[in-house]
Amino acid sequence: MTGGGGGTGGDARRAYLAEHLDAVRSRLADACRAAGRGVDDVTLLPVTKFFPASDVAILRDLGCREFGESREQDAAPKVTALREAPGDDVRWHMIGHVQRNKARAVAQWAHVVHSVDSLRLVDALRRGVERARDDGARTDDLAVYVQVSLDGDTHRGGVDRAELDAVADAVAESSGLQLAGLMAVPPLESDADAAFADLAGLHQRLLRSHPTATGLSAGMTGDLEDAVRHGSTCVRVGTAILGPRPVTSP
Repeated sequence: MTGGGGGTGGDARRAYLAEHLDAVRSRLADACRAAGRGVDDVTLLPVTKFFPASDVAILRDLGCREFGESREQDAAPKVTALREAPGDDVRWHMIGHVQRNKARAVAQWAHVVHSVDSLRLVDALRRGVERARDDGARTDDLAVYVQVSLDGDTHRGGVDRAELDAVADAVAESSGLQLAGLMAVPPLESDADAAFADLAGLHQRLLRSHPTATGLSAGMTGDLEDAVRHGSTCVRVGTAILGPRPVTSP
């Protein structure tokens, strides 16, 4: 089996990505069948953070159209590189924590943000979208998932469940933002099945007041089957497709 790593752009790297992408697609299809769901019900989101734009280009050639990034300063150059390639039809997801002072920059390139967890960030993104539209950088709304903390430890990201409705309402009421649904990461050392069952319950609660917020961003390499069983519509997979993260400087 060809090794992973940071991506050389050559035939070996293309073969590696093709093999591992096929394996994850098969795994996701099996998970959907086991859950009684259609494979088209769940988006596979390759997480390309720490990997080069050449890897994104290969994955696009292999049929991927949506990609997840976690740091604005790393994502922006890749977005530019892919825009310069013929037939740009890529959608970019910001899955990492967004600092308020980065909201304006994120709004220039992201189609979706998965990690909104405060009223102040909602307002910062709203203003960022307005500025991006004024600059001609976007015409569409920014889709937003509210990230919820399942264990109440908001320092790890996510709004406390007691504040979920307020943040979701603020997104829905903000010009330029579209409430997509919920996102969560299971707490450390938790049972993934129980965590995603809890998340599914919170999602049902959200749908009662926001019936169009049908998205559920949940599940990664190690727990995507549990997430799909509990209704995930988007699984975020990095290592299983792209291999070990390349060594980066602090």
